[in-house]
Amino acid sequence: MIAALIIVFREMIEAGLIVGIVLAATTGVPGRERAVVMGILAGVLGACLVAAFAGELAGLFQGSGQEIFNATILLLAVAMLTWHNVWMASHGREMARELKAAGHQVKTGERTLAALSIVVGVAVLREGSEVVLFLYGIAAQGGTSAAGMIAGGGLGLAAGALVSALMYAGLLKVPAGKLFQVTSGLITLLAAGMAAQAVIFLQNAGWLEFFTNTVWDTSWLLPDDGQGTVGMFGKMLHTLVGYTAAPNGAQLIAYGVTIALILVLMRLVNAPATKARHA
Repeated sequence: MIAALIIVFREMIEAGLIVGIVLAATTGVPGRERAVVMGILAGVLGACLVAAFAGELAGLFQGSGQEIFNATILLLAVAMLTWHNVWMASHGREMARELKAAGHQVKTGERTLAALSIVVGVAVLREGSEVVLFLYGIAAQGGTSAAGMIAGGGLGLAAGALVSALMYAGLLKVPAGKLFQVTSGLITLLAAGMAAQAVIFLQNAGWLEFFTNTVWDTSWLLPDDGQGTVGMFGKMLHTLVGYTAAPNGAQLIAYGVTIALILVLMRLVNAPATKARHA
């Protein structure tokens, strides 16, 4: 539930920021609200189609291929989460400038209102498709019920919409950058947990047969089986940050490498911008 909440909350804020920038840049343009709403609806419809096709693909791999399919979905989600954090770290400001420029062109008549619908629609489609993929990854990890994911997603959607509205109204004093820093850290841990879980699926399918010995077992202290209050807490940590009571060597390697890779890439893409600010 919490993992779904974080993912949907993060994506909702990003989509909300895009819509807010477009609306702010086109203040006074007649029909802008209708164009933005049409773009949002088109983006949501596209994301729903992505979800429908993802469900069909999952059905094709029932049986022996389910382990490979689950591992593939998880690894794809890890790659997308990594790209997501790295791209936002390096292109967030550039994206804001481009959106403001597009809004200014609509305001001056260089572009039509259809351009607003396209910009917003593509943004919502991108964020919505990422939500679909990430939630499939969370479901593949196991331990999260459909009701929990729906509740978490609903809370994330409501919280993201509220924060986006408050930022647009200028009422929220917390900078968007600070929110993204916190959620980026949580998403990094979530991606590492998905990578470790993908290793388990690949091992079960017979594709990985090295470092399979259990490194430690803390099930006596904090089990991750979801049984009882302590077990439920362990299961929550498993979904959120990839906690495993009895991990094997390959899982730990995948977990550590994923975190290191994301942090190094974010640092590398941030280095030019930091030097430019100091200059």
